[in-house]
Amino acid sequence: MTTTRITWAVLTVIYLSFFSWYTSFGGPLTEEEVEHYMSGFESRTPAPPPERLTQIRRFLEEDTGDDFVMVNVIHMYDKPLQIEGVDPGESSADVLAKYMAYMTPELFRRACHPVLYGSAASAALDIMNADGMETWTAGAGMRYRSRRDMMEISGNPEFAGSHEFKVAAMQKTIAFPIDPWIQAGDPRLLLALILSLVGALVSWRVASVKG
Repeated sequence: MTTTRITWAVLTVIYLSFFSWYTSFGGPLTEEEVEHYMSGFESRTPAPPPERLTQIRRFLEEDTGDDFVMVNVIHMYDKPLQIEGVDPGESSADVLAKYMAYMTPELFRRACHPVLYGSAASAALDIMNADGMETWTAGAGMRYRSRRDMMEISGNPEFAGSHEFKVAAMQKTIAFPIDPWIQAGDPRLLLALILSLVGALVSWRVASVKG
């Protein structure tokens, strides 16, 4: 096999491996899966209020099977709540990092990652019918490979303990999903372009040496 063919074969394997990791192939949630995840929410202590359970069920039943983005706006405490596991002198950012110590590897394993993050540059410049929502610390958009992946992360028993750190660090937050969503640079497309460029350069180099 020639160097050019080996190069393209390796690049193809790299791309297919990334594509299979980054893309959800499971399709929409089944009725059995919806009931399984809902039973987990309903058995929590304390249980979420009925209206929130209804909202979660609708979100699961309307699953498209595709990836989606959870939009978050966050306002951190000046000083975190002093719960078990929070050491004196720790900042809210330190406490939130303890929450993310569980979340980050679980997110990465399922190809979930931020697509947007930044600190607030000002209080809200435009606000309507949302009293008390003027002040925020940061905003973020988290890409989830699928609703199934999100449920697997949040339903893990390890999540319950670490979630307390989120409550201790955040004074208030709003999070809602967007699906479908649009982004200018899908990593699958960007990687395909980069690998194609690498393959083309290697092919050109091999051809020029032989010439």
